[in-house]
Amino acid sequence: MKDILNLFSGKRVMITGHTGFKGSWLTFLLNELGSEIMGYGLPPTQEMNHFDLLKIRNNILHIEGDICDLKKLDMHMNTFKPEFVIHLAAQALVKKSYMEPADTFKTNLMGSVNILESVKNCDSVRSLVFITSDKCYENLEWIWGYRESDQIGGRDPYSASKGAAEIIFSSYLRSFFEERPLLGAASTRAGNVIGGGDWSEDRIIPDCIRAIEAKKPIVLRHPNATRPWQHVLEPLAGYLLLAGKLYEDPKKWSGSWNFGPSTKETRTVKEVAEVVIGHLGEGTIKIDEPNDNEQVHEANLLQLNCDKAQQLLKWYPRWTVEETLEATALWYKDIMEGRDAKQVTGQQIRNYFPELR
Repeated sequence: MKDILNLFSGKRVMITGHTGFKGSWLTFLLNELGSEIMGYGLPPTQEMNHFDLLKIRNNILHIEGDICDLKKLDMHMNTFKPEFVIHLAAQALVKKSYMEPADTFKTNLMGSVNILESVKNCDSVRSLVFITSDKCYENLEWIWGYRESDQIGGRDPYSASKGAAEIIFSSYLRSFFEERPLLGAASTRAGNVIGGGDWSEDRIIPDCIRAIEAKKPIVLRHPNATRPWQHVLEPLAGYLLLAGKLYEDPKKWSGSWNFGPSTKETRTVKEVAEVVIGHLGEGTIKIDEPNDNEQVHEANLLQLNCDKAQQLLKWYPRWTVEETLEATALWYKDIMEGRDAKQVTGQQIRNYFPELR
């Protein structure tokens, strides 16, 4: 992994969605690695957000733009001439997709088309990592993990938009990108990501932190829902490893890849909340299960099979679920106690990547 991380020093990297949760971690990490970065995304949606806390706006070429604006996207990509493109920008919330289905499809479908079209029109790009979601699979809620060759689909608008984005990516890969010998392109699927700096609505860790800060109970509507959890640095390590491989041997590594937590690393939502309370030293839990009229459909069981990434890329999760939950809870605790986010985030990155020490 050290050789791959060193590869990014001095390279031009375009990150879409750099102001979001995953994007801010990736932008900070690549800045630490010495990359020349253009971030392209919407302004942060929350007053408290990881991107602004990190104060990296002036360390990169920061472009506020919508991926649905093809003309602007094309212009900035062709001006910057990135060697790497890592596409994270999306409407990423299932519940919001029920409230705003048209906007979800617009961003996750046409925005994705625009990214692919801009890459097609930009000869400098050598490596494209196109992030979708574990929810791109037609979820039958079976007990084994989905492989990259399993059926794409989606019941809710968010999942359907990600399944459709995968089909669009596959079309561009086979219709256009295979004709460019120096371009490698891969789609990636990850899910159940947690970590410091996430303040999104309807996610268990941010909900816990908001409730504790407000001195209110943590309200759990599905306390026994079980998920395998992974720290945000786990899939980001996979994306960078894959991006480097695509750069070095484009056609060998192009395709689709899963980067998910071990199916053994599962915890209920209630257990996650209890761990957060334990590390922060305060907080209570209130169970408030919704009635049938209040519920929107969301999958109860969805797991990824990551044999391909583990056997071919030699990518493995580095942290156990206990280490993941501890790092996440302590990040928020440190910020709530006034520590600098750059120091806290940087220390967690060095803990995860000892090769950077």
